[in-house]
Amino acid sequence: MPPLRIRSLALQPYESTWRAMKDLTSGRNELTPDELWCLQHPPIYTQGQAGRPEHILAPGEIPVVQVDRGGQVTYHGPGQLVVYLMVDLKRAGLGVRSLVDIIERSIVAVLADVGISAAPRPDAPGVYVGTAKIASLGLRVRKGCSFHGLALNVDMDMEPFGRINPCGYANLPMCQVRDFIPEASVPEFAERLGRTLALALGYQPSETEHSTLAYSAGQARPDPNPTRATPD
Repeated sequence: MPPLRIRSLALQPYESTWRAMKDLTSGRNELTPDELWCLQHPPIYTQGQAGRPEHILAPGEIPVVQVDRGGQVTYHGPGQLVVYLMVDLKRAGLGVRSLVDIIERSIVAVLADVGISAAPRPDAPGVYVGTAKIASLGLRVRKGCSFHGLALNVDMDMEPFGRINPCGYANLPMCQVRDFIPEASVPEFAERLGRTLALALGYQPSETEHSTLAYSAGQARPDPNPTRATPD
């Protein structure tokens, strides 16, 4: 099986990153490596396929984009870690529910490592600290391969969540890692969560490629079969 590629992409515009994910997924074959993209987005609301307009209360100047992932409306902004998972589920022997379980368990494990007790809920995807949601999930599967992924609130302005019903739930409390770990940073949690997801997906550290690329989703689209990146 090809090695997993973990891309550190910093701050990227949402819509061109979404196009890049779709392009990579459409161009995949049985030899294409799985990839995790760790990044942040400028402020944006995304409305999933099941989204209902009444859950967008007062977006103001923040754009709203209809997307092809599952779920309702959520907010992305600087200080939130987004991880997109381009995984060949057929090759990995995984179903969608299994991938959701892997993502939720990985987030819970990473938070437990820093002393935050979190858990998924049986009635709604995502991860919660008590009643407050700290991470959201939304996936799409095409040709047996996943894209989109997770959003972990780390160190961000939480005010825009108050302008929507997050994930379709009115008055759902939201929280972030900084509420419990004041020094929390996105790069730290990108490294922690990327490593944990890789292991949960069945990869060993020697089978992963950690690369920080001079790639901007707004300027170029990644080759679905790029040359091997130089490890950090």
